[in-house]
Amino acid sequence: MKSSPVHPVHLFLGLAIWAAWFVVLYGGLSVGCTIAPPDSEEQAGTWINGAIVVVASLVGGYLLWCAYRCAQASSQAKLQRDNRLGVFISKTAAAVYLVSSIASLALGVPGVLLPPCV
Repeated sequence: MKSSPVHPVHLFLGLAIWAAWFVVLYGGLSVGCTIAPPDSEEQAGTWINGAIVVVASLVGGYLLWCAYRCAQASSQAKLQRDNRLGVFISKTAAAVYLVSSIASLALGVPGVLLPPCV
């Protein structure tokens, strides 16, 4: 997140990152199961599931960090009495990033519990 945390791009960037992660996850899962399917006896302990959990943690952690940055910016923007729009944008963006982070981490839960190529 190089731009200012009060920039309007942050109002939809969290959901865009989540959507990209969703497409990459299920597209990559299909390709991984086609090219190098793991043994069916391994259940959830496969390399595909490990990759899903690691990448879900990275994406969810990044989105959580973005939510923290936007929440911090809202408190800094409050100090500037004339920046009500900045406060609104940063608080709303923090909420969107937080929801996107939870959704991204939830996409990794099946990687812990279910076999990938059934």
